Amino acid sequence: MDDAAKAPAADPQRWARGWRRAGLATGMLVYPSVTAVGVAQYSTGAGATAGFTIAAAFAAVYILAGVSIVRGARGRLWVLYGVMVVLFLAELPFARHFAFYLWAVVVAITALIVRRRIVLIVLAGALPALAVPWAVRPWHSGPDPLTALMVVFTTLTVYAYAEMAGANEALVEARAEVARLASAAERARIARDLHDLLGHSLTVITIKSGLARRLAAAGSPRSAREITEVEELARQALADVRAAVSGYREVSLAGELARGREVLRAAGVDADLPVSTEMVDPARQELFGWVVREGLTNVVRHARASRCTVTLSPSAVEIVDDGVGGAAPSGNGLTGLRERVAAAGGRVDAGPVRPRGWRLRVTVGTAEGARA
Repeated sequence: MDDAAKAPAADPQRWARGWRRAGLATGMLVYPSVTAVGVAQYSTGAGATAGFTIAAAFAAVYILAGVSIVRGARGRLWVLYGVMVVLFLAELPFARHFAFYLWAVVVAITALIVRRRIVLIVLAGALPALAVPWAVRPWHSGPDPLTALMVVFTTLTVYAYAEMAGANEALVEARAEVARLASAAERARIARDLHDLLGHSLTVITIKSGLARRLAAAGSPRSAREITEVEELARQALADVRAAVSGYREVSLAGELARGREVLRAAGVDADLPVSTEMVDPARQELFGWVVREGLTNVVRHARASRCTVTLSPSAVEIVDDGVGGAAPSGNGLTGLRERVAAAGGRVDAGPVRPRGWRLRVTVGTAEGARA
């Protein structure tokens, strides 16, 4: 799509601004001009001069009122509004029913200022245009419905434009707010994923590096294998970070259990982990994989445990250790995990167990899962 095609979408408010708004406002200057035609028809000499002067003054005041509306100068606008009402009344003897073209402008501006009373404004604006030419016998032989309709339709047109422009501005603001919230949510997602991914990976790398150092000091050939695994873990961590930033991340429950078994072994923790994940709903396996990753990372980091058990059911996963504290309740990892689980409609229960240790349990879905 070229730049010209993108331009209208770039500023959805454009139709309500610039030359379009100026065009509507300038078009209203036709009304004082029509009033001047009435002055030429009904007045001569000094009366005509006075009538033309009033019509020109009205046009000038109208322009100033439009500037005040754009700038939001409400106080000045009310003063100019009062001046326009006075000029309309002064024009009546010179232009007769043509002066009601000025009245149409006054009523339209009233609709802009006091939008919530539009029905009352329209009726109050149409009544004088209908009744005055009938009441003043030298002007007309009866009511002037055409002038009244002119006032009504002018007012409704200006009001409808103002409502559409206001709705469009509100839409643009809403879109901007949605974009801001989406950006904030994406930043939060990246921060959460980086914490979960790097926290786990760096913990494993640290533990296996320490194990490799001890094996190397003892002269064990296993140290080379451990170092190789550390290198592979570092490469995988880099790939995980890139995937998290790009929005694509793949976590599997089976993979996390396999990695968890290895990291627990390296940390010297006796692992009792399931060998099968078939009982877990496929739709929940990724979420449970995140739970296992976060839970086992915290066991290695904080628990100082000698044993860790992971239990799976169709709707729940539970991690229990016999350490001294487990996950810190205020940690970013547990906070991010709660956000993930809440988004899936689940519940996180975390806390100490007796006589010692820590328990992390996530339940998602059915009542059976909640009881498991």
